[in-house]
Amino acid sequence: MKYAVVGAGAMGLRYGLLLQEEAGLDVDFVEPTQASLDRIHEQGDQVYRSVDHEDRTLVPVKAFSPEEYDGNPDVWIFFMKQMQLADALKRLAPKFAKGQTALGAMNGMGHIEKLQKYFDDEHIIGGTAMIATILNDYGDVDFIGKTSSVYANKTEQPSEVMDKVQADFQAAGINPSYSENFMGTLLTKVAFNAVENSIATMFQARMGHLIQYKDFVSGIAAPLVAEVYAGTKAAGIELIETEQEMLEQVDYVSRVGNPLHFPSMYQDFVKGRETEVDYINGYLADLAENNGVPAPNQRLITNLVHLAEAMREFNPPVNQLIQPKKQNA
Repeated sequence: MKYAVVGAGAMGLRYGLLLQEEAGLDVDFVEPTQASLDRIHEQGDQVYRSVDHEDRTLVPVKAFSPEEYDGNPDVWIFFMKQMQLADALKRLAPKFAKGQTALGAMNGMGHIEKLQKYFDDEHIIGGTAMIATILNDYGDVDFIGKTSSVYANKTEQPSEVMDKVQADFQAAGINPSYSENFMGTLLTKVAFNAVENSIATMFQARMGHLIQYKDFVSGIAAPLVAEVYAGTKAAGIELIETEQEMLEQVDYVSRVGNPLHFPSMYQDFVKGRETEVDYINGYLADLAENNGVPAPNQRLITNLVHLAEAMREFNPPVNQLIQPKKQNA
């Protein structure tokens, strides 16, 4: 199948390059951010790809603005920030065609409702990606660690397109699995991010640093996760992991899986950008409260991340993503 990846950021580049380079598929990149698109063109229509901070190599890509794109993909893969998606969809609307599928594996929640304005439920796939990736700069991506991902059709029924996506993603090394629990699949990742992303951002810490606090899981992760499971249960949604499995995942990913990784929310935070906390902790707080369950911890974390954003004016964060230059002796 042919793919168009909307958003040439960290995850968009990782998916697109894996599909192009590992699976040998036809991939276009549609980049709504002009500065990013300009950089890719300046580099000779190439992007830098590193793997675990090593082997930085230029890889040719086909990159377009939404207005100039005239391709006809079978599947659109959306990897925009939640707050940027509506504008990107509006710009791309004239390019969407009947029979095309939209796949969204973005952080947080809110994108599915936006996709439904342009695609019917039979042509929407939701996904979650446990994939650590760093965007060093526009057109410069670093693949960190191994990949793992889960996908579900909005209809929660099997489909030929899903079968093909699973095969293509497997060939690309994205390591996909299939679920027939749409909301449970998406919210399982949101629950994880509500702990790791938000806390690491506030304290400007790598995921492995958090677990060095002996009560991180029991004293911080557990109350946040408990609110998620109470809220989703009240909403009639069953996550694809149990509450205990979620806590074990937080511990494992922090301690073993990706201890040196800075989550994407931190990457936005240190670059002075708006974070997606409203679409993660804020969404979970709304979900619980709308179903009669209090979520004071999720609400507090949401406000604390916004406070940290405001405090950048007075206490600028140090961008630890930038490797220090070696000084001459």
